[in-house]
Parts: sequence; C-alpha cells; structure tokens
Amino acid sequence: MLVVGFTGHSGSGKTTLIEKVLEALISRDRKVSAIKSSHHGTDIDVPGKDSYRFRQAGAQEVVLVSDQRWALMRETEEPVSLKEILSRLSPVDIVLVEGYKSEENIPHILVHRKDAGLQAPVLTSSVVAVATDDDSLALPEGIAKLDVNNPVAVANFVVSLKANRDHL
Repeated sequence: MLVVGFTGHSGSGKTTLIEKVLEALISRDRKVSAIKSSHHGTDIDVPGKDSYRFRQAGAQEVVLVSDQRWALMRETEEPVSLKEILSRLSPVDIVLVEGYKSEENIPHILVHRKDAGLQAPVLTSSVVAVATDDDSLALPEGIAKLDVNNPVAVANFVVSLKANRDHL
C-alpha cells in the first residue's frame, strides 16, 4: 500500500486536488482510501442524536452504522499517529493523506499556488513533488514540478511512485 501525503498552506487547494486525483485513480480501477488530518476539533456526530448522547454519557468508542457505511468515533487524549490510522484501514492500492506534513516516512506532494500571496514553499526531505501553477518556481533537482490544475498528471505521478515502490 502506497501512502502519499499532500501538504501546503490553508487555501492552496489541497482538498480539491486530492478529490480530483482520487477520481482519476479510481477511474483506473485503483483501490484508493483517503485520510484527512485536521488541526481543529472535528465532530461528525450531531448533538442530540443517539450516538452523540452515547459519547456524552462517556462511551470511549461509538460506532455509527447504516446500510451504506459505518464510522467509528474514538475519544482520544493525545494525537493519533498516521501509523495507527493506517493499521485500521482495509487493504487498498493507494492512500492519499491530507496533512501529517511532519510525517517523514511517506512521500509528500506540496501544493503551492502562485496567487495565494505566500512565500515560496518550504521543502522538507519528504517532499518529492510540488503541484503548482507558478511556472517561475525553481525547484531543486529530484523534486518534480506538477501542474496543480492537471489532476490527471498528478495521478500519473502517484502511479509512478507506486510502480517504483513495487519494483524495489
């Protein structure tokens, strides 16, 4: 299973790009999952609903189940590692991760938009590509420049990462 992170400043278009890359990969019959990390407290539950009431009553875990999907909500006292989350996923070909920028064990595609009014992107050792609309952005050798407005090209790059990883 290849895990690829997408990082970048808020508003750079990470979510939109991941959504379109997901569609491109799935259209090629790839099994793909996605993980979204958030720095904000998130809640998929609705106040007043039964599952919310169970959590409020002190349940450590609540599973919400329907005929189409299920969701596990677990109360935590500390951040959950990417490794822990990955261990709970069903087997797939590729996992696209938004966030976890400090996770050095996975390749990252940094999303950078020229008109975002931000400085040049900071490249960490895990960045393997920059998806950008800035033609003048100079990148070090070994870092691919991808067209942020061409999710098929980004999907091709992800597939090439998987092929290279599987070939080793």
